[in-house]
Amino acid sequence: MIELSSRDGVRKFSNYFWLAMLCLLAFTAIAPLFFIFAYLLVRGWAGLSFAFFTEIPKPVGEVGGGMANAITGSLVLMGLSTVFGVPLGLACGMALSELKKSAIAKMLRISIDLLTSVPSIVIGLFAYALVVVPMRGYSAWAGGFALSIVMVPIVARSTEEILKLVPASIHEAGLALGLPRWKVLIRLILPGVRAGVTTGILLALARVSGETAPLLFTAFSNSFGYRGLSAPTASLPVQIYTYATSHDETWRQLAWTGALVLVFVVFCLNLVTRILTRRTV
Repeated sequence: MIELSSRDGVRKFSNYFWLAMLCLLAFTAIAPLFFIFAYLLVRGWAGLSFAFFTEIPKPVGEVGGGMANAITGSLVLMGLSTVFGVPLGLACGMALSELKKSAIAKMLRISIDLLTSVPSIVIGLFAYALVVVPMRGYSAWAGGFALSIVMVPIVARSTEEILKLVPASIHEAGLALGLPRWKVLIRLILPGVRAGVTTGILLALARVSGETAPLLFTAFSNSFGYRGLSAPTASLPVQIYTYATSHDETWRQLAWTGALVLVFVVFCLNLVTRILTRRTV
């Protein structure tokens, strides 16, 4: 009995020790995230005001101004990237799910994996050569196109994974009713996994909302507000980069505030994604 009790004590000690080690490692992994949030909150909170969201930037040396042009531009660019990227990503995801192990699906899967690993600055150069040069100018069209390329593999992969969770019996039931395969997929399967597909789209939006490199070559920026889809368009990431490298103290403060707003938006998108994922599962 004494030997058994001592073994029990060793097991409990070992269990508590490794549990403490796991908690320590988990805290070490997430601590940088909290430090970043805290630092941005300290540096960026002072610049938060109504004017930040409603006014365009003022020239160097003048106090005040905001990032209304960058906020509007980011919304426009994210909207365009959604319009361009989501349908193509959904189509690729559905093809991967339906064709499964066919040669086409294998080639498509390899292409999507390669596209995922391509640096965003290379995507920006590609969009510059394909859209900016023929249009002879920077534009929101080019920026939305570049961001949509970044979105496609994320939407495709998430769509494929969520469609894998659908029982085969649902496919078979639709086909048994005489429906074509594409109708089964569009009208029967996709409505049932709407939350999962939306999760993938939100995840892709969170990914592209902070992209800077592709927009430097495509949408560029401007300080005069939104001028149309065919004109250079400001965005939060590019304007934060421009202001952060400035010698003007007002601009640097706006850069910190813009970074705080951008991180908060990305955090909210990820939070909504987590909630939708939990409901889907």
